[in-house]
Amino acid sequence: MSEHESHQGEEAAVSCDQFLTFSLGDDEYGLDILSIKEIIEYVELTRIPLMPDFIRGVLNLRGLVVPIIDLLARFGNEPAQTSRRSCFVIVELATDEGPLELGMLVDGVNDVVEISSDNIEPPPSFGNQIRADFIFGMGKIAGHFIVLLQINKVLSIDELSMLSEINQSVAQACKANLSEQTRQQDHENE
Repeated sequence: MSEHESHQGEEAAVSCDQFLTFSLGDDEYGLDILSIKEIIEYVELTRIPLMPDFIRGVLNLRGLVVPIIDLLARFGNEPAQTSRRSCFVIVELATDEGPLELGMLVDGVNDVVEISSDNIEPPPSFGNQIRADFIFGMGKIAGHFIVLLQINKVLSIDELSMLSEINQSVAQACKANLSEQTRQQDHENE
């Protein structure tokens, strides 16, 4: 085997993954593009009482109740201030109760980038404002690093279960409200 053929085999072994990059405060983060369902511009949310500070509320997404978390607040910072670039990144997580759609409030979406596996460093054990288990790795792009998140680790099992229960409760309340409205309309039409 020639040196050129050997080098081509090494290149094939290095995989490239695509990541959506976004801003939170002064920092840049990335999420595996395969975990993202869609990106939605910022709209006002319905607040849910007695929720942790990092849960901003819920969004009605084509009849589906989607909890929205504030990633800055989840990472222990002050809640995010919204701007004209603020948006929601919608992801789907696997839970014991089934798939859960979840939105994340971000300051702005930047780009989709490819990062080869040899340009992803392990999470640092110090010096970062967020817990190391939230981080998949540090992606090196054009001489700087972005924090690559493990979205399934950003929320605990208990928090995911709570969000799933919220989804079910709000969905049941909406159905009950629609049924009551239909009954009232039928009664008025008689």
